[in-house]
Amino acid sequence: MSQPRIPNQRAIIDRRKLSATVDAAVDAAQGKVKRQKIVAILKDALATGRKDIAARLDAEPSAGHKVAAAQSFLIDQLIRVIHDHVITHVYPAANRSAGERLTLVAVGGYGRGEMAPQSDVDIAFITPMKNTPWCEQVIEAILYFLWDLGLKVGHSSRSLDDMVKMAKQDLTIRTALLEGRFLWGDQALFQKASDRFWADVVAGSEKQFVAEKLLEREERHKRMGDSRYVVEPNVKEGKGGLRDLHTLYWIGKYIHKVRTASELVDAGLLTRTEYRAFRRAENFFWAVRCHLHTITGREEDRLTFDLQREVSARMNFVDRPGKSAVERFMRFYFLQVKRVGSLTGVFLAQLDEQFARSKRPSLMTRFRDRTRIVEGFEISSGRINVPSDDFFQQDPVRLVEIFTLANAEGVEVHPNAMRLADRDSGLIDNKVRRDKRANALLLALLTSRDNPELALRWMNEASVFGRIMPEFGRVVAQMQFDMYHHYTVDEHTIRAIGALAQIESGESAETHPTATDIVGKIKYRRALYVAVLMHDIAKGRGGDHSILGAEDALKVGPRLGLDETETELVSWLVRQHLLMSATAFKRDLADPKTIADFVAEVQSLERLRQLMVLTVVDIGAVGPGVWNSWKSQLLSDLFHAAEERIRLGHKSVGREKGVEIKKAQVADLLEGDKGLIDSAGKAMLSSYWIAEAPEVIVPNLRQIDRMEGQRKLSIECHYSENRGATLVTVIVGDHPGLFSRIAGGIHLAGGNIIDARFHTSRNGVAVDNLLVQDPLGRPFHEQHQIDRLKQAIEDSLAHRNELVPELAARPLSRPRAHAFEVKPRIEFDNDASNRFTVIEVSARDRPALLNRLARALFEERLMIQSAHVTNYGERAADTFYVTDLLGDKIVSESRMKAIEAKLLDAVRATEEAAA
Repeated sequence: MSQPRIPNQRAIIDRRKLSATVDAAVDAAQGKVKRQKIVAILKDALATGRKDIAARLDAEPSAGHKVAAAQSFLIDQLIRVIHDHVITHVYPAANRSAGERLTLVAVGGYGRGEMAPQSDVDIAFITPMKNTPWCEQVIEAILYFLWDLGLKVGHSSRSLDDMVKMAKQDLTIRTALLEGRFLWGDQALFQKASDRFWADVVAGSEKQFVAEKLLEREERHKRMGDSRYVVEPNVKEGKGGLRDLHTLYWIGKYIHKVRTASELVDAGLLTRTEYRAFRRAENFFWAVRCHLHTITGREEDRLTFDLQREVSARMNFVDRPGKSAVERFMRFYFLQVKRVGSLTGVFLAQLDEQFARSKRPSLMTRFRDRTRIVEGFEISSGRINVPSDDFFQQDPVRLVEIFTLANAEGVEVHPNAMRLADRDSGLIDNKVRRDKRANALLLALLTSRDNPELALRWMNEASVFGRIMPEFGRVVAQMQFDMYHHYTVDEHTIRAIGALAQIESGESAETHPTATDIVGKIKYRRALYVAVLMHDIAKGRGGDHSILGAEDALKVGPRLGLDETETELVSWLVRQHLLMSATAFKRDLADPKTIADFVAEVQSLERLRQLMVLTVVDIGAVGPGVWNSWKSQLLSDLFHAAEERIRLGHKSVGREKGVEIKKAQVADLLEGDKGLIDSAGKAMLSSYWIAEAPEVIVPNLRQIDRMEGQRKLSIECHYSENRGATLVTVIVGDHPGLFSRIAGGIHLAGGNIIDARFHTSRNGVAVDNLLVQDPLGRPFHEQHQIDRLKQAIEDSLAHRNELVPELAARPLSRPRAHAFEVKPRIEFDNDASNRFTVIEVSARDRPALLNRLARALFEERLMIQSAHVTNYGERAADTFYVTDLLGDKIVSESRMKAIEAKLLDAVRATEEAAA
């Protein structure tokens, strides 16, 4: 593409001086110089050049084009010196035949004259006919020199005829040659190769090339996650990255034979403003890529969490109130990615029109493409467009209306209209934002019964969404620097709205059965959609985003046209949008106080239903694999328990009555084995019957029965489909520190405990029920997995292994977790339960964490009733319901401080072991 001038090139590499040094070494050895001597000279030149380029990158950390061009220049000069040395000193030929001609062609990215520090060196060796022995020797010698320099070389050796044949057959080869640049050797032969490529390969295949390139692009996007807004993007291959810009250039070059990206303007594919945006994005991506290669010393194109901090610092991004340097850097990255998406749309639209003008339409095509007018907009061929260049300028409210109409009519927004909307989005001022019609159109789109996700995404791409609703504009391209959230805030929000529409239409009945069942009973539908839109609207401002967002909702609601009741409901939902998940995942749902406290906050069935659906779509839109059947089960259990309590008017069932009801439910499941309730179950305390679900009690009773009163160890595993986990039941004579040993064994077997309850029978037997998943959140299914799990627990309880060092040696489930600062936090809550003190530990997720925490609590002489484990990316949140040895709560301040110190020591020990 357009290459910047490289200042002071000879500071990078002086080819004449280097050639003279090589020649002098040959002369000094009287023509018998050793290869290693020449390689050493070349290595010194390469190292010096790389050092100079690295210094230039440090001095101008955003000069992507300059650094990429400098790297290409360095490799060019080295290859020219190597070529001249080989044909002069290694394989000299005084009178070469017609077949002993060779041209070196830089292809691919190297052909464009752009390279990152560790990029491949792609070279095509072209000969006029089948390789002669001399050509083969020269090519081999050049390659060996390049390999000795440690360069990664992609190479091909073909005759002119072979080049044409292979380029016709293979899209990758054709694309590489499209960027072919004369490097060194026989220039007349290069010109002949270039002429034949354009005449024999390109001519007549333009439309096929475009179709194949767009298909290739689509498949690449799917491999990379099919979103521009994944939080660990691939700068080169990701959606909206360098490769997408290159694709536009390749298509323009193939169709219009443009030599530089600036000529895309003359070809009518981009405006001058769009071309400048193209170059800005490309320059930024090249700078980021060069930093990645420099930091890692390898061809690393993925902007992973651990590299984001370092790149942002190298590129001089600094902290601002509410936003860290790395978040500001990534926001700028995603804004560039978003811009590339817009450029791609308008580029392809212009190309479509150019192709359409080149052929005469048939009668059927003219009939199908008839234009109809809707509210002044033109709809034709499944697209909505504007009739004139100043259509939005005449009435800026139309900037919102076009997306509402596109959704209502089931058509796409024409890229020309997208281009004009993007250009004119700045016309949306405070007057337009207060306009009742504009807000009514926005609300109509947001709450459309035809899934509004796509139209809202188009509106966001055109910069209209953030203009008409500036609160949303502040979170556009806003990333959250953690391993839990997979998307930027705006992308997460739009996905959540789409998920709500799918639940409402019944498409998600299998994944979200409870939400699908209740969504039709919701009275204030508009409030729910606005709450989903606003639940994360205040992220990145500093402070509690739930509180700040709730305050925003009180202003936005009336502006959109919501009444007072709807607005207050939206504000409450935004403020409390994390309440249900925190209660379900971090509290014991079998404890009546948990349900009572939750209902005291929720108060009504309408709020409960709204909060349930909001929680489901929020978690589901976080990213792939975050939603699972265990979370679904917990939320459904909490919903139904709260619903029942609200309906009963806060009447509580007595403890004895609760045990009777549970035993009756168990008896129904046991059928012919009802006698187990009185035999195997007679030693179990009432707390066991209240805490455990009937489907857990049934296998427990059968397991106890098979033990025939013995106290020896018994371990059984059962797949729990509705929980998406494996129920592991360990029954053994109770003894101190039991849970920490069991937890250690499970972790050594590759399991993660997500929930655990501990019971001791009247005769001193421990009945411990643990829900276990593998590191990917799946249950243990295979028999060999089950056997490994049982053996690991047995070995741990028999003290056959050293838990601490073995756990420390296990690989981290999230290898880049060290990139994040996770401050450990210990919280005590004596109000969450009537009988237990609730201790919540938040710390970096480590394999040995749960084992160490349980051990610390044991050493502090605490009894654990239940444990509830959840993860938010790199952060683990482990909650324990505990009492002292007498069964009382922990109320002494000094006692709490001692326990906190012990737990913090346990966290520090896991960090040190991992390091």
